[in-house]
Amino acid sequence: MMSRLNTNSKSRIRKSIKSEIRRGATNIFADLGRPDAENHFVKAQLVSRMMDIMKARNLSQTALADIVGIAQPDVSNLIRGRFRGYSIDRLMSFLVALDQDVEIVVRRKPRGRTDARLTVTAA
Repeated sequence: MMSRLNTNSKSRIRKSIKSEIRRGATNIFADLGRPDAENHFVKAQLVSRMMDIMKARNLSQTALADIVGIAQPDVSNLIRGRFRGYSIDRLMSFLVALDQDVEIVVRRKPRGRTDARLTVTAA
């Protein structure tokens, strides 16, 4: 039989949980220490854009799969963040299949920032 937590125990648990929460950087994958975090983040942004289009057009996963040329279970995996098997190039080709222009812009990083980065911007 489980014992009930008293009020002091609950308070300590809440305080410990609150102390562990912190604001991360823009890239959650880097915050988590994932290998190849920057590429994973770009892939997530591309898939997010695909999901936005899917929702805006009221497409099912099967309809989206037919348009981009993959199986429905693969669309489900992409939506669940399982896109390691897909290159950035292939994800961009899915957006083109969805009648989206994909533009790659290369520019010098600002002087105030230490690292150059990859980003996806939806217009």
